[in-house]
Amino acid sequence: MTGDAGRPVGAGGTLADRLNRLFAHMHPKGAPWTNARVAEEICRRREEFGGVTLTEQYLSMLRTGKRANPSPDVLRVLARFFGVPAGYLLGDLSPEQAERVEEEVHFLAAMRDQRVRTIALRSVGLPPEIQDSLTTIIGQFRERMNLPADPPEPGGDGNRGAG
Repeated sequence: MTGDAGRPVGAGGTLADRLNRLFAHMHPKGAPWTNARVAEEICRRREEFGGVTLTEQYLSMLRTGKRANPSPDVLRVLARFFGVPAGYLLGDLSPEQAERVEEEVHFLAAMRDQRVRTIALRSVGLPPEIQDSLTTIIGQFRERMNLPADPPEPGGDGNRGAG
């Protein structure tokens, strides 16, 4: 970890970058987290989080990079709250491990879109060659629509149906 808000804290960018990804993507359907809601929830569940409490202002400073070196206890509480390995926020994961966590965050955010979830669930149980054909067809539709081969990060303009 580092005290310099602009320098990366392990894989996945700065601590602020990773926190902002978690706030943006790891929330209940239709109810994005705010600094106030997260602070309130952690305070309400203080016993579960080992007595650690956070304020809305402190979370804001962490997310903007004004504070970039919180205690390991704070990072562990935030990781537990968002359901990711503590090492993701502590900067203890290898680049490959951090990449897997970020892929999972991306996947869970995409699955909040009912249409995406329906397409995925309807492919369950189909033979692998049929699933491969569906992937090819979706790729062809993306190409015809001049979309990138891989979908954008959830939460951007390309994720209108999520909520």
